[in-house]
Amino acid sequence: MPDFSFSLKTTDGAARRGRLKTAWGEVETPVFMPVGTAATVKGMTVDSVRSTG
Repeated sequence: MPDFSFSLKTTDGAARRGRLKTAWGEVETPVFMPVGTAATVKGMTVDSVRSTG
């Protein structure tokens, strides 16, 4: 069983709004969520990583 779920709240054409639930909390979508692999983060300064949120 996955450790996350997505519930759809509203749609408008191809657009959708929902809620992503994970073991770490809930996120309202749509959302900009930066993702960094280990290689990407190694190439960034600490301040750059912090500025992504």
